[in-house]
Amino acid sequence: MPINITMPALSPTMEEGNLAKWLVKEGDTVKSGDIIAEIETDKATMEVEAVDEGTVAKIVVPAGTEGVKVNALIAVLAAEGEDLSVAASGAASAPAPKAAAVEAPKPEVAPAAPAPAAASTQAAAPAAVSASGNRTFSSPLARRLAKEAGIDLSAISGSGPHGRVVKSDVEAFVTGGGAKAAPAAAAAPQAAAPAPAAAPKGASDETVLKLFEPGSYELVPHDGMRKVIAKRLVESKQTVPHFYVTVDCELDALLALRAQLNDAAPRKDGGAAYKLSVNDMVIKAMALALRDVPDANVSWTEANMVKHKHADVGVAVSIPGGLITPIIRKAEEKTLSVISNEMRDLGKRAKDRKLKPEEYQGGTTSVSNMGMMGVKNFAAVINPPHATILAVGAGEQRVIVRKGEMVIATVMSVTLSTDHRCVDGALGAELLQAFKGYIENPMGMLV
Repeated sequence: MPINITMPALSPTMEEGNLAKWLVKEGDTVKSGDIIAEIETDKATMEVEAVDEGTVAKIVVPAGTEGVKVNALIAVLAAEGEDLSVAASGAASAPAPKAAAVEAPKPEVAPAAPAPAAASTQAAAPAAVSASGNRTFSSPLARRLAKEAGIDLSAISGSGPHGRVVKSDVEAFVTGGGAKAAPAAAAAPQAAAPAPAAAPKGASDETVLKLFEPGSYELVPHDGMRKVIAKRLVESKQTVPHFYVTVDCELDALLALRAQLNDAAPRKDGGAAYKLSVNDMVIKAMALALRDVPDANVSWTEANMVKHKHADVGVAVSIPGGLITPIIRKAEEKTLSVISNEMRDLGKRAKDRKLKPEEYQGGTTSVSNMGMMGVKNFAAVINPPHATILAVGAGEQRVIVRKGEMVIATVMSVTLSTDHRCVDGALGAELLQAFKGYIENPMGMLV
């Protein structure tokens, strides 16, 4: 019987992706775990593994195809001993894919907002919905095995990140004598999936283009990343009441300590074991400030205030066509050298579009540093579900008054954008004062 390979959901909120490259061709034999394709999402390129064994009978979606919907049929495998032409023609006449036969190599993180409904009623849903309306996130292979065994996925405890049900969970449930889903539960009406958020609407091409002389411009289609950035920024500005607080921080003590630490760095593989940047120390200072002011380390939902136990700091990295925010997890617990090396690795892979979804999704705050571009100060847009983002300007020599006398100091202006629903002005000011304390007394970051 033909085995259909469908477009995998590489994250809970993914609706479509680009099929960048096939690593197999028709007639090739594949086994479970083989890398068969590369899929481009809005911000990363990810390898896709085969779950089933067989021979590639037909490649339905050619390499380079953009906007392939999740669960759309992309290729067909013939089972052992099955005629390739029969498998290819049989799958081509099928009204819908029977099951997803690929699985993302790494599980995704839980979404910050409800995942959009499936684009087609024929496509398999990326997550099961129990009779109670609760969503059960699972891998494509786990869903297929559960369906074949007649098991309700909501009855299985997932061992993947954030409770995601994977293949081994289903197998363990069956081995342990798990009961099949009761007919009544199977027949219960599913809760309506939340409607997808409307895409941001700008001026139409016709409205804009008539303002310019014909031939004086060229049209560059929006890519997936730019569409997602536009959608999230419009969502942020329309739903998050931004409030801004700015302070000036003196950097001379921090610059001196940074130089001492870099000079003392041990040698490793012919080079220094680390090389601290000002941004590395900003990340650490922000994480410690959130640890000291836990009421500001929060996210807003309509029903609850989400108080985070750790400071997971996203750092804005400019990449061709947009930006991405890889995350330093538990930054308050990490040394400066670890943060520096982690950030260097994440930044490099971000520019190569090789980050995994769990490396840039989530987080509890963000840092955007434009100081290296000579920007004195600016205000950043909050990246939901964060409640804060710190905009960092350039360190520059300024004349200040100290003990009644004018002196020259290296000063950096930083602006904190806060979600006023959960971080009020006074709380934002308290957080910035804690940050300023670490920047101006940087030895506190070492103890």
